[in-house]
Amino acid sequence: MIDEQQPAAPDEQPASGRLTSQSIRSFVLRQGRMSDAQHRFLDEMMPKVGVAYRPEPVDLNAVFGRQAPHIVEIGFGMGQSTAVIAQARPDEDFLGIEVHAPGVGSLCKLIDEGGITNLRIVQHDAVEVLRDMIPEGSLAGVHIYFPDPWPKKRHHKRRLVQGPFVKLIASRLAPGGYLHCATDWEEYAQQMLEVLSAEPLLANSADGYAPKPDYRPLTKFENRGIKLGHGVWDLVFKRV
Repeated sequence: MIDEQQPAAPDEQPASGRLTSQSIRSFVLRQGRMSDAQHRFLDEMMPKVGVAYRPEPVDLNAVFGRQAPHIVEIGFGMGQSTAVIAQARPDEDFLGIEVHAPGVGSLCKLIDEGGITNLRIVQHDAVEVLRDMIPEGSLAGVHIYFPDPWPKKRHHKRRLVQGPFVKLIASRLAPGGYLHCATDWEEYAQQMLEVLSAEPLLANSADGYAPKPDYRPLTKFENRGIKLGHGVWDLVFKRV
């Protein structure tokens, strides 16, 4: 089944000024094909590592059972990079947000096989999760890696990195916290740079685009693109 609801343009906010899940709908929900393993790990692991959406702030220290910096990844895809980063940074806790069941099942499998204890999953719309569940000033970082570029001009309003959503993310970052975006679409990278630079709560950590941080692993797709001469652009902004 395909979610046919169309998102509002960024400037079409409700009269209350409250960012809604329909203000930015950057995904089309499809009934993707899942492997038997993805089904099995989704069923077995989500009761252990899943965090159910609810429209109230969540205590992330209670979720992870300890006090540590919290990093949110928005749209983790199949979860390979998410798992690698969480394993490499055991002193931090990671909350991955993804709507598509095959990707959630895939990351559940990686969590189980890797014995990863500092990673939890919310299978829900990221706008609602950040708006309703994440307290202001509570995050040490947010990752957005290779979001759908929606390359056709008439679809640009579906892009995730837009002013209202960036403002929401910035409000959830603690002072000194960071927002790290990456894309392999140059035109989208330019838009990201413009949007992030316009948010008064954020400051660019680089002069334009940032060098790829060591903690972000190269995916097979990205590495293949680099060999073909395709570019990848990283942006790292910090909460002032």
